[in-house]
Amino acid sequence: MKAIQLLGKEKIQLTDITKPEITEKEVLIKVKAASICGTDVRMYKNGYPTASEATPLTLGHEIAGCIAEVGSAVDFYQEGMRVAIAPNMGCGICDQCISGNTHLCETYQAFGINLPGGFAEYLVVPEKAVRQGNITLLPDELSYEEAALIEPFSCVFNGQEIAGNKPGDTVLIIGSGPIGIMHAMLALARGASKVMMNDLSEARLADAKEIIPDLVPLTSDGLQEKVFAETNGQGVDLCIIAAPAPQAQEASFSYMATNGRCLFFGGLPKEKEEVKLNTNILHYKQLRVFGCTRASLTGYRTSAQLVASGRIPLKKLITKCYTINEFPQALENAVNAVGLKNVIVFDESF
Repeated sequence: MKAIQLLGKEKIQLTDITKPEITEKEVLIKVKAASICGTDVRMYKNGYPTASEATPLTLGHEIAGCIAEVGSAVDFYQEGMRVAIAPNMGCGICDQCISGNTHLCETYQAFGINLPGGFAEYLVVPEKAVRQGNITLLPDELSYEEAALIEPFSCVFNGQEIAGNKPGDTVLIIGSGPIGIMHAMLALARGASKVMMNDLSEARLADAKEIIPDLVPLTSDGLQEKVFAETNGQGVDLCIIAAPAPQAQEASFSYMATNGRCLFFGGLPKEKEEVKLNTNILHYKQLRVFGCTRASLTGYRTSAQLVASGRIPLKKLITKCYTINEFPQALENAVNAVGLKNVIVFDESF
């Protein structure tokens, strides 16, 4: 079968590898769609400890497909079921795992990170992922391409659950990439009274506004004054930093209302991970600051239900679909931030 494998820093190749076989407690997925994530781009540009020429790593953790084979000891799942796959699995016995947070397990594993991923024609779902519930059923009306985007949306859902987004909130999102747009979609669906978005690129802001007509785009010049003008001089209830920019984190407190919440979504580059924050604003405005990472299996399934309902139209984020043979072009576009989501699709034959 064909697979996209990482061999080291900026070393990636399309390879023919043996179709995997499953044990009695595993499930084999025929991958139908897998989308390229910012994490894939970073792993390609920087390399990754689990990927080398001696141990190539099949990338891809935003995955949808159908069940091709079911192990003889596996209950419920059947061949032909349409599914999306949550990528993270835990050990199953640590405190985080037994509390339902398998994604926070210190020894977690993930497809496309330290296990073979979804940029391949077939994917093996191991026993513990089958038992933990990483396989989510899809309704017929949800396309595989859109279902592949459930994974990044589930991370967005996790962040807003942690930050406590409430009906009536005013929300500012810094960053108008796919994650920023997903945050805006979810904030509006949860009843935000106004959702503003800022980005250094006015073209990307315009694209976001076209996707979400209710969005209030704000350019960067005089951003603090614009935010307060849009909120009757109060500042925002929730500020979400959806861009890997330390200057955005540093400035975030200045946009906040009293009792506001700030969500730092996503990490920063290693060389820029330390930022300066004005803790007097934090203190005197009684702000709360949150971080988030990945998503629980509960959050993933809830996200799948939201996407299937049509209230979160992720298909609007799909810029283009590519075959696996066209992966180099798809990756180049992702590296250069051309478009929003680039999705790899596989043929419909079993």
